[in-house]
Amino acid sequence: MSENSRPMPPQPKQKQAPPGETRLMSPVPDHGEESYKGNGKLKGKVALITGGDSGIGRAVAIAFAREGADILISYLSEHEDARETAQWVKGAGQTALVVPGDITSEDHCNSLIEIAVSELGGIDILVNNAAFQRTYASIGDITADEWDQTYRTNIYAPFYLSKAAVPHMKPGSSIINTTSIQSRQPSFHLLAYASTKGAVSNFTAGLAEMLADKGIRVNAVAPGPIWTPLIPSTMPPEKSEAFGQKTLIGRAGQPAELAGAYVLLASDDGSYMTGAVVPVTGGEIMI
Repeated sequence: MSENSRPMPPQPKQKQAPPGETRLMSPVPDHGEESYKGNGKLKGKVALITGGDSGIGRAVAIAFAREGADILISYLSEHEDARETAQWVKGAGQTALVVPGDITSEDHCNSLIEIAVSELGGIDILVNNAAFQRTYASIGDITADEWDQTYRTNIYAPFYLSKAAVPHMKPGSSIINTTSIQSRQPSFHLLAYASTKGAVSNFTAGLAEMLADKGIRVNAVAPGPIWTPLIPSTMPPEKSEAFGQKTLIGRAGQPAELAGAYVLLASDDGSYMTGAVVPVTGGEIMI
């Protein structure tokens, strides 16, 4: 999809039950299926991507596969989306494993790393991308259970997975976390989500320093508003309709437009980068 053909707001009003499905979105997001080519920058690497079934995770999986990496696609329960992502990975000539399950469980996170090592031969790249969010106008509407789920998905899981992955990682390996512009410009209706993304950014900086002497790089990508199933499944229809309109670009970003940032951080091209947060925000300023 060319820049000039990218959908501009308003999008059709739409609402889905969480966690959302790609095929039900209008317009369907662009994951780079037709545009990303690849140059062998990750040849021989193994990557584990959480939330790899759709949205940013699918775009990263496609790009990594076309750069030569085998992929373990971690996802919750969106089986159709995960199978479609796997087909794109296999179409690039790479191995794809799809593993459903709840990453809020430390046991499941440990098993994901074990599967990557035993079935794909190791782990070179960990992309902590999966996220949970809901929108509320009042703090009184946020239950303790939901606050806990948001933190367990968005920050506990990256901790669990990083802790399990590091003993298997060699110098030159990379951990990439998905944070958000919400980490610096929090929206009140995303109180729980935004606060976890602030934690992700700090976790990235601290872990980068902790792992520097092992030669393992830790960075983050901070998306602005990106058109993924998370939007129609967690926001009111009127918000999904205008989503992305306030950026300098004037529209929501497409998942494909973030893939290059993840490739940079995963590949030797980013070998001098650690502890960084790379903003891909449509012009919104990360203060």
